[in-house]
Amino acid sequence: MNLIERAGLMALHRLDPELAHGLSLRALNAGLVPLPGPVTSPRLKTRLAGLDLANPVGLAAGFDKNATALSPLARAGFGFLEVGAATPLPQPGNPKPRLFRLAQDQAAINRFGFNNDGMQAIATRLASRPRSLPIGLNLGANKTSPDRAADFAHVLAACGPHVDFATVNVSSPNTEKLRDLQGAAALTALLDRVMETRDSLSRRIPVFLKIAPDLSATELAEIAQVAMAAGLDAIIATNTTLARDGLKSADRSQTGGLSGAPLFEKSTRVLAQLSQLTDGKLPLIGVGGIATPEQAYQKIRAGASAVQLYTAMVYHGIGLAARIATGLDALLERDGFANLADATGTGRADWL
Repeated sequence: MNLIERAGLMALHRLDPELAHGLSLRALNAGLVPLPGPVTSPRLKTRLAGLDLANPVGLAAGFDKNATALSPLARAGFGFLEVGAATPLPQPGNPKPRLFRLAQDQAAINRFGFNNDGMQAIATRLASRPRSLPIGLNLGANKTSPDRAADFAHVLAACGPHVDFATVNVSSPNTEKLRDLQGAAALTALLDRVMETRDSLSRRIPVFLKIAPDLSATELAEIAQVAMAAGLDAIIATNTTLARDGLKSADRSQTGGLSGAPLFEKSTRVLAQLSQLTDGKLPLIGVGGIATPEQAYQKIRAGASAVQLYTAMVYHGIGLAARIATGLDALLERDGFANLADATGTGRADWL
């Protein structure tokens, strides 16, 4: 981390977390943040669900909810970006405060509740997005919607023409009963509608599913079966957790989803289980607690074809993506892997 990045983080950490987050997006758009540009190599280049990535390190949904900082983020060293979640109608989300830094745990708790500008505003911004890397959208449902399953399809219809992939997010813990849609019957019905909408688009895009880390073995097996039957293109494992084991920070008991370092082990075990359940036939994206090249490498070896990060940037800055990609390249070279795909799943047994 350079001195400018370190000083910026120190200043932001003196502010309310949600205010600091908004200021970080403004700083990016104002050109105040040094950006490394593209990071790639023959080992890092990979293909994910038909998408060509310069490197496998992606930005997780939630950092740029409203697609307002796409141009600078495209120059921040990521191999792909995911924005959102977007819902059909704009909504304010849950009451503030709703974001908490857990500095002692290198973690965060949020209970945003899908606050966003709505699909029309986000679609307009995505229409003028940079084309230098794949950009996807996390699909959400309005809190007051009488038909949440339909919401996902509506957002995809509005925004699908402007993105390279879409993610069905039924795993946020901050919209009441949303995680109920992870049940086999409800998920099958929801995905049928989403895939029908995807097939009606003028350009076919991959559809991903983002799941929670708090699923039982039986529930995980059901989701894997449903995902493969529905023809999904990848699974993102995982979203935030409701668990609070071993936390030390003052805000550890706040309601919401926990992300960051404490999630690494749990999310990686879920990832490895999914890799085994799908027999490597469905691409997986590993998310949860990644802050170092070694952790990204462990996700890859547990079964991931790519990774995403967000919370670690709160503590290590926007330059983290480039540092992880560069370090991952060195680890692949060290272990004699010619490319990322050759390393995927080679350490799965360590996590089962």
